[in-house]
Amino acid sequence: MLPRCLRALGNPLSIRFQENGILGMIANRHLQFVGINYFSSARTSGTPQGLSLEKCSDKKDTLYKSVEIEIRSGEPAVLLSYEWFTSYAAKQLGITIGKCWAPPKAHHNRLTLLKSIHIYKKHRVQYEIRTYFRHMTYERLTESTLKTFLEYIQRNVPEGVAVKVTKKSVLNLPPSLNDSVRRLSLQ
Repeated sequence: MLPRCLRALGNPLSIRFQENGILGMIANRHLQFVGINYFSSARTSGTPQGLSLEKCSDKKDTLYKSVEIEIRSGEPAVLLSYEWFTSYAAKQLGITIGKCWAPPKAHHNRLTLLKSIHIYKKHRVQYEIRTYFRHMTYERLTESTLKTFLEYIQRNVPEGVAVKVTKKSVLNLPPSLNDSVRRLSLQ
């Protein structure tokens, strides 16, 4: 039997949105609950099957100017497929997709060893590890949207793929600098 919050989703691979205050409930293909994200601070009534949610805290969301996700693997086709998956998930969540790119060449790591342990120094074997990279940039995100998005894509990472996330947040000026900027602008 599915939990109540997942029964409201219907299709286990769905991302469901509702206009009156909730940004989606997400479940992955293993029917594991991934996340709920909030847009409004008001309690929402009229959600599917009596599911109601409240905002957890009154603190403001952090704004992120951009988030860069770097993925790396030994297989370029897997990276291309995972990039398509993350871009599709971002479109469904309404996230602005920036630049998606890959370096033209893979990173080669070569290791040369002797064929024999003791003698025959002329006979060697060379091993090579190729690592392929892809970079994806997503722009203008809130903290709650980013948490839901990252939780969803990190739970669905294929085997042999590493994910690195770099966030650039938007901050207010400190009060000391804010006063000096006002004085300079008045002069």
